[in-house]
Amino acid sequence: MIRALIVDDEYPAREELRYHLQNYPNIKIVGEAGRITEAVELIEAIQYDVIFLDINFPTDSGISLAMHLQKRKDPPYVVFITAYDEYAVQAFDVNAVDYILKPIDENKLKRSIEKVTALLEHTHALASDPLSTSILQSAKNDDVNPSTSLSGAKASGKISAFMNDKIVLVPSEEIYFAYVDTNYVFIKRHGDKLMTKYTLTRLEEKLLGLSFVRISRDHLVNVNKIKEISPFFNGRCTITMTDKEGSKLQVSRRQSSELKRIFDI
Repeated sequence: MIRALIVDDEYPAREELRYHLQNYPNIKIVGEAGRITEAVELIEAIQYDVIFLDINFPTDSGISLAMHLQKRKDPPYVVFITAYDEYAVQAFDVNAVDYILKPIDENKLKRSIEKVTALLEHTHALASDPLSTSILQSAKNDDVNPSTSLSGAKASGKISAFMNDKIVLVPSEEIYFAYVDTNYVFIKRHGDKLMTKYTLTRLEEKLLGLSFVRISRDHLVNVNKIKEISPFFNGRCTITMTDKEGSKLQVSRRQSSELKRIFDI
């Protein structure tokens, strides 16, 4: 049974969510809270598996509660349910399982519950294996401790990214390059691009030792996906990637020298 807490300052919103959740026999609503302070008290008293959490509260934010939860040894999973779409990136920065806009779409809620169920089943399976405990903890607390989260990333070799309303896990070998565009970091696959929650420096750390090289301030490249290296003026060069578009990327002067070293040019 999945123990759930509903946190929303509007009673009709909590009532609507209760109505939807009654269709899931594996979900048991153990508590409700209309304020963040009330939610914290409940969380300290009871171990919840998942929290269905609103974003905007009169004197606080659901994001701040999620940040607080990440400091716990075994935090519950968080599904944000809100009327505001502009907080999605912040929500995934605190490792939210999903982000659902009001009014609640039944199909999206169903997918969220399936995600939570799968995560909990995986957690319970790993809990019985002592060797997996450290990896599990770093996966649930990705950005809280950089050293452990980096270790987890090496073990999985996957990067989380956003596709429509889903989180997808992209194997590092499918990434051709990563780049910054208007303050967001995207990863380029063969024929598409996906937005991530990371800074480029953080992404570089997570991909450390996996054939990725920072070629400029705004680009991180998988050297195994380079097709051509063309001479450029003033000691710099341009690389052509093997993605569908044959993307051409300019390499900084210092990193041009590094590429020459890597490929023994």
